[in-house]
Amino acid sequence: MSPLPYPPFKPCPCGSGRSYGACCGPRHTGERPAETPEALMRSRYAAYFLRDTDYVRRTWHPDTCPADLNLEADDTRYTGLTIHRAEGDTVEFTATFRAGGRMGRMRERSRFTRVEGAWVYVDGEVRGG
Repeated sequence: MSPLPYPPFKPCPCGSGRSYGACCGPRHTGERPAETPEALMRSRYAAYFLRDTDYVRRTWHPDTCPADLNLEADDTRYTGLTIHRAEGDTVEFTATFRAGGRMGRMRERSRFTRVEGAWVYVDGEVRGG
């Protein structure tokens, strides 16, 4: 297990209302896997917020993960997450962000599946913001 990349007492970036140490932190360190697609979606959002490329790669289906993924080189700053719906293996959410000096939002319906017992992100359909 690796150390937490964010103070454990601070509110979790995923917006759950819990502390990072009680929410996404243990998922990022490998201490506790995501129990549901929604939990994985939240932890992946928090990883984007923290620019944790390794976690995002580990939780992306190997058949669909882009080879050139590098969050450290991306100027996008994530500013909020809203989960609209989580049913079965899909989660619909809106992420707000700042990139290139401009605010933006992305609404996506994400699909997840299990690989060797762990939930992973497969792909998503971007919808209107």
